[in-house]
Amino acid sequence: MNTSPLKKVIPVALLIGSLLTANAALKVGDSLPDISTFQLEGKLPDAMKGKVVIVDFWASWCLPCAKSFPTMEELQKKYGDRLVVLAVNVDEKAANMDKFLKSHSVSFTVVRDGKQRLVEVVSPETMPTSFILDPNGKVCFLHNGFYGEKTRHEYIKEIDSLLK
Repeated sequence: MNTSPLKKVIPVALLIGSLLTANAALKVGDSLPDISTFQLEGKLPDAMKGKVVIVDFWASWCLPCAKSFPTMEELQKKYGDRLVVLAVNVDEKAANMDKFLKSHSVSFTVVRDGKQRLVEVVSPETMPTSFILDPNGKVCFLHNGFYGEKTRHEYIKEIDSLLK
């Protein structure tokens, strides 16, 4: 019996490909999964559908995250109810998040993914990582890290483009 080497290689390649894509990170063009199914700690915003949304993954130990919070607060105030800022904390201990928030008071929504369920699906590359979603929940822009005014200007430009 003459079996082609390709008949053995193709199933292995397909298996490897499916394993790699099963844990693929959220990227531009993807839709954010239904976050209400991830058992996040804290109250989720009432209405995100139909609004521009920033989903920002952050940690209390992350200096760029601390620097990004005033910008997120500024954006929430600037755009009001046309924008939802959802900050997803990834700290293992709620006490670390609470301590951070005592010195970084904000009006936008903060939840915690203590069990790392959403983090596992989204796979943020670094802290902070921000996804800017259009009113249909599709990722239109992705930011790895926070670089001060440069990132702030990019956020404003991108949000403005989605609100037109």
